[in-house]
Amino acid sequence: MRGTMGQEMSGGSAATEGGGRLPGGAKPSDGGGPDLRIGVAGFGLRRSVALEAHRPGRGSRVVAVCDPREEALAAARRDLGPGLRTTAGFDGLLEDDVDAVIILTPDHTHAGLAVRALRARKPTFVEKPLAITLEDCDLILRTAREQRTRLYVGHNMRHMPVVRTMRRLIAEGAIGEVKAIWCRHFVGDGGDYYFKDWHADRRNTGGLLLQKGAHDIDVIHWLAGSRTTRVTGMGGLTVYGGITDRAEGLPGDWYDPARNWPPLAQKGLNPVVDVEDLSMMQMRLENGVYAAYQQCHFTPDYWRNYTVIGTEGRLENFGDTETGSVVRVWNAGRRGYDPEGDLTVPVFAGEGGHGGADQELVSEFVRFAREGGVTDTSPVAARDSVAAGLLATESLRNGSVPLDVPPLSPDLEEYFSGGQR
Repeated sequence: MRGTMGQEMSGGSAATEGGGRLPGGAKPSDGGGPDLRIGVAGFGLRRSVALEAHRPGRGSRVVAVCDPREEALAAARRDLGPGLRTTAGFDGLLEDDVDAVIILTPDHTHAGLAVRALRARKPTFVEKPLAITLEDCDLILRTAREQRTRLYVGHNMRHMPVVRTMRRLIAEGAIGEVKAIWCRHFVGDGGDYYFKDWHADRRNTGGLLLQKGAHDIDVIHWLAGSRTTRVTGMGGLTVYGGITDRAEGLPGDWYDPARNWPPLAQKGLNPVVDVEDLSMMQMRLENGVYAAYQQCHFTPDYWRNYTVIGTEGRLENFGDTETGSVVRVWNAGRRGYDPEGDLTVPVFAGEGGHGGADQELVSEFVRFAREGGVTDTSPVAARDSVAAGLLATESLRNGSVPLDVPPLSPDLEEYFSGGQR
């Protein structure tokens, strides 16, 4: 997630939710009723979620956007239409004409804004990661339960066709019982996307093993059917720390794959660069599965590769969001090197961002905001991915000592597993 959001906001008007009605007086829709009226905080690069949520006449529309930058508000008015209400302060999203809130702001602002939206009784979508500290994650979850306000976290990878294909094959028994999962994440545009703005400063993200890795850690947990209980991390700032060309703010040509290669040719990095550009973690999960995650921000290619090994075979993806990606399965017995495997399953990308995942993510949130119920994404799983990433980062920065990952309290886990009705 990229974007920006000020931190000067305070207070907000409360709206109620109950009796089968949405905040602001709108009634739940069966497909032909009124649109869910959405307020969006932050209109940066992750604005694709806001654009996806703007479906006038088809169930949801963005009625308000808040961002302290006038250029962002101008872009929102251009992209979402002249009837849009814009504001520099978060209070503007807590008015009665907004039914639900989507938070697309920098990571370190998530907790404060989410708590305020939940206390205002607005069903709330928080972009991943849920927060950058475990304490803030648990505060958000407790607030949602205390206020009985619906909380949703934007782990869109659970809707990516490649991930769903792997999960289906595992559920069908294609590789037996899962015992190990490995993920290699090649972040080919990392120098542009994560080292030229607030992402490069660990005060805003905790580190890229958390900020960028939260997606993959969550997918590992989902494929394994369990959470991490013990973790070890290792890595460092190996390339971008040596680049001395720094700048405040993103220049107009901040993203140029041809000009910005090789990685040491990068220019205009953020004044503060203290997050790792190469990191890895080893995980032991609660159900006995072992996992490993590796992330590099200076590869020539940009994709992620999962390998899942079970008692009766293994599977691996080639490509992730693009049409032409496949998942291959090896499960017909021992052999030497075999690049094709025993089964090749094509992955069909949908329309929109992340192979159609953003579209499915927004649809699930809109339905959930209206009705509640169990969703493919999970606030508890989002908290578990943050916990694993945080402890791995702590281990990485303190001699790679193994650390135990604290679980969520059972009462909160039980509440969220029930669908927050």
